[in-house]
Amino acid sequence: MKWQQAIQDYQYYLKIERGLAENSIANYSLDIEKLILFLETNKITVTPDVIEKETVQQFIYEIAKEVNPRSQARIISGLKSFFNYLIFEDYRKDNPLDLIESPKIGRKLPDTLSEEEINQLISAIDLSTPEGERNRAILETLYGCGLRVSELVNLKISDLYFDEDFIKVTGKGNKQRFVPISEINKKYIHIYTNEIRSHVTIQKGYDDILFLNRRGRQLTRAMIFTIIKKLAEHIGLRKTISPHTFRHSFATHLLQNGADLRAIQQMLGHESITTTEVYMHVDRLHLATVLNDFHPRSNRN
Repeated sequence: MKWQQAIQDYQYYLKIERGLAENSIANYSLDIEKLILFLETNKITVTPDVIEKETVQQFIYEIAKEVNPRSQARIISGLKSFFNYLIFEDYRKDNPLDLIESPKIGRKLPDTLSEEEINQLISAIDLSTPEGERNRAILETLYGCGLRVSELVNLKISDLYFDEDFIKVTGKGNKQRFVPISEINKKYIHIYTNEIRSHVTIQKGYDDILFLNRRGRQLTRAMIFTIIKKLAEHIGLRKTISPHTFRHSFATHLLQNGADLRAIQQMLGHESITTTEVYMHVDRLHLATVLNDFHPRSNRN
């Protein structure tokens, strides 16, 4: 069994059987490519169906010199998934990474923006241009609905259920969820669709895509990053932010204002409540304030 054929079969499995997005499939494939590069560099001739634990372990030792523990853990997880697939397809009887432990890493807390910083970013948008109205609607949707950037760029007009105050979001693994949308968010999307998008010459195949570039095509993830980066530079924001920062801020601000963690989990589309619980650790000062304000044993006058 050759490596490239194994990768192609695995990619097909990830796409068809597991329904993963192209970016996720590319990341899984990259982990295997790193292992192949290691084998070629060290002139080790071995195929994926017979590679042994010692060889993989040697690769992990080498990669640990180049990447941080978090990246190392991700690579180990990706390779475990690949070899589990080979077992599933009866190419192997065992997984060479079964006894290889991932490095212990602390939970990385997400960066967030304050409400004031979000207002400053949105206020910095030049609304005298068609792109300005679009960009305001984009930022309002990222923050107002807590979307991933991939969910935003793939959002369709047919996904907007404004009469019911919901939008339909297609997330990881093509799993769909309904997310509430506020009146102000609907207002800015209406302005964009009625006053800007309606005047764009839409290219074939993009009629139902909500947010378009000036050529009438779907916006890229990179373009959303660029829009946010330029706004951050414009207001002199020193934080390093991305579209995902708005998603983190959405969850954090909901939690700070008393929203139920399970409700936040549903809106974010997290499969496990454990993933959502990271937001419980974001603002310890706020949680301490809640304790002091509401616990019967607090030192209130």
